[in-house]
Amino acid sequence: MVSARSVSVTPSSLTYSDLPWIIEHREDRCTLCGRCTAICPKEAIYLGHFRQRIPKLDVFSTKRQTEYRTFTGIRQNTNMANSCIGCAMCEMICPNEAIAPHPNTSENRSLFYNNQKGEPYKRGGRRNVTGPTLLDRIMFDRISMLTDPALDAGRHEFNITTSLGRVLPPEEFLQKNMNGGWIPPTREIFPFVIGSMSFGALSPNMWLGLLQGVAYCNEVLGIPVVMCTGEGGCPPWVLRSPYLKYLILQIASGYFGWDEIIRAIPEMQCDPAAIEIKYGQGAKPGDGGLLMWFKVSELIARLRGVPEGVDLPSPPVHQTLYSIEESVMKMIQSLSMAFGHKVPVYPKISASTSAKSVLNNLVRNPYAAGLMIDGIDGGTGAAYDVSMAATGHPIASNVRECYLDLAKQGKQNEIPIFAAGGIGKNGNVAQNGMALIMLGASGVHIGKYVMQAAAGCLGNEKNRCNVCNVGICPKGITSQNPKLYRRLDPDLVAQRVADMFMSIRTEAKKIMAPLGRSQSLPVGMSDALGINDKAAAERLQIKYVC
Repeated sequence: MVSARSVSVTPSSLTYSDLPWIIEHREDRCTLCGRCTAICPKEAIYLGHFRQRIPKLDVFSTKRQTEYRTFTGIRQNTNMANSCIGCAMCEMICPNEAIAPHPNTSENRSLFYNNQKGEPYKRGGRRNVTGPTLLDRIMFDRISMLTDPALDAGRHEFNITTSLGRVLPPEEFLQKNMNGGWIPPTREIFPFVIGSMSFGALSPNMWLGLLQGVAYCNEVLGIPVVMCTGEGGCPPWVLRSPYLKYLILQIASGYFGWDEIIRAIPEMQCDPAAIEIKYGQGAKPGDGGLLMWFKVSELIARLRGVPEGVDLPSPPVHQTLYSIEESVMKMIQSLSMAFGHKVPVYPKISASTSAKSVLNNLVRNPYAAGLMIDGIDGGTGAAYDVSMAATGHPIASNVRECYLDLAKQGKQNEIPIFAAGGIGKNGNVAQNGMALIMLGASGVHIGKYVMQAAAGCLGNEKNRCNVCNVGICPKGITSQNPKLYRRLDPDLVAQRVADMFMSIRTEAKKIMAPLGRSQSLPVGMSDALGINDKAAAERLQIKYVC
């Protein structure tokens, strides 16, 4: 690829109008302070010296005259490796409003040159599909009025919690309770869970801010929020602290971070909220995780027990497991034993047509505490573009199919289904989450929305920013570079986390109150849903409204 500073032209040379983002610079306002070039994470702009030829016309002279102007200015790089990502950090830092990126409205030719050195395009973020999602179009159309009075959302008492763990039928619970038998562990949690974002994928300041916010929600606000660690474990001091009870510890096919967890078990002050065994994720089904070398700092390498500065790929499957039956016997049962059968253990899978088969196997085993399904809109820190865009299954129909199958067996109130993938994609997090709950989910996991609401993530579905994978996050959210993540104040992140969950709780009340429900979540209450899409209504078995 040729730099913008070079005068040579090759088949892969691009102009400004070929790039996805074009930087507009006003020289009349610029004072050449250099702040924009210093803060740009991609080095998309540079400060250079230029010589401009100015023809001088004199009608009375027969000799051509030319003058030259030498000046310093800012130019945009057309090299794909340094192409602008539209994060607008230059615009935020400029004191004179002299620079700003704008999306290219003409054909984006850079799409054809993303496969540099024969490597397909990888990115962070989520699918670049704009517009309202299916969940955004679902309406809550069952409103209690004269026949069944609605509740006062502002003054009525609501119980907005869900069960994480297997719930026994009343007769079986009473029998085991009286005879001293083993009762599967459960947790009463807030139905909106901070999803799997590892300590390596997120910066130390971001991860610490989330943990502080979760602790504040539990201990001060009384909102029982939990968060999942993602693959890679967490700092040893957290494992030995009372905050562990707010964490779901994830074990994935790479087993990163589990050496520290096993060593910390004898010294744990409390049990974790749950154990999540990751078999797949919605952003790249059938593929393992990947933490690129850009983000494997000395701290991350020490926590994961690996050399510094190397890629950390996870295998696509757990190497010792070849079926869901074997997984239940080996993984779920052994991890239950490791924590004294006092911690719920459940698997996480990618949404697919085989999800129902996995669920039916879990139903038969008493040690399985639930099932987590991650849909095609799920985000990630690093995935090939083709995996994110075209591989997987939408979450709404997958959850609905699994729930209806449980209902046929009479098990819908026993084993919880948790859903993830694109919840809050357009900012409607409470609406999307409650719609999935009424379709059959017991709770939802949210990730990208948390980063956008709590830390001001700049990524969007028009491929703005989306460089979570290479460790150059301009806000310091997904970077292990101290110069970048020190831009993020953990205390302010914690404050935003608390604000976010208080607002979600308020909106959940506003949805439950017209239904006349206050003491339990409306799990599976599909008669309260409608959509103006006939095909979707038939597929989800909800009302078609128009």
